Amino acid sequence: MPPGIRTSIFTTLTQRLGLNDAALAMAKQAFTSANNVRRATGILGLVLTFFFAGSFTTAIQRIYLRAWRRSPGGKVDEYTRGPAWLASILAYMALLGGVRGLLGDGIGYVLFVVLSLAMAAAFWCFSAWYLLLGQVRWRVLIPTGLITGVAISAYALTASVWMPQMVTRNEHQFGFFGVALALVTWFSGAAMCVIVGACAGPVVAESTGRVGAFIRGRNPALLVEGAPPSLAAPARELRLRDAFTSTDEAG
Repeated sequence: MPPGIRTSIFTTLTQRLGLNDAALAMAKQAFTSANNVRRATGILGLVLTFFFAGSFTTAIQRIYLRAWRRSPGGKVDEYTRGPAWLASILAYMALLGGVRGLLGDGIGYVLFVVLSLAMAAAFWCFSAWYLLLGQVRWRVLIPTGLITGVAISAYALTASVWMPQMVTRNEHQFGFFGVALALVTWFSGAAMCVIVGACAGPVVAESTGRVGAFIRGRNPALLVEGAPPSLAAPARELRLRDAFTSTDEAG
């Protein structure tokens, strides 16, 4: 990967994580010691990274499939769309970092904030469409993209306030493992933003009021032509434990 693209991705990632100055230096030091590098680059570390990336993308896809009551596309889609989506998020971060460096500070920073919100909404709208196997119309996925993009952008903005303190406190208490815990905490919050956007999108698109009619436009259908019908809605009120069961069992 070219150095310029790596720099853009790194800049975007650290800004989203809220890491700066001392917290960023502490995180770098924790992950670049000789022992940690050997652990991370070992065979077991590579295997665990592969399975973690696969389970992460599969979980993201299942969130959208369940929210829209869509049938899974099968193992082929799970194994091919996941890596492709990871590549798209790297491209998104590289583009975002390049735009930030191009616009600079002052008025350019204000313009960057506006553009980053639009880019975040567009990326999550694309993510929903892609992970839903292209079976849901682009237009009705706009609320999902807007809600997710705004929520994650706001969350990333607040992270610059609390994340450095968490990294510093955890590193002093737990060392290298504490920094990893702080990062897991951030990703857990970001996952909640994705879940909220994924669940709110279908509710808005399916509503019978003016907002729902506007979202759907002249075509009342939610799915593209030829897409298989959605699964039936739950016949009873859902409980908390239903979130941990399969779709068939929850119905």
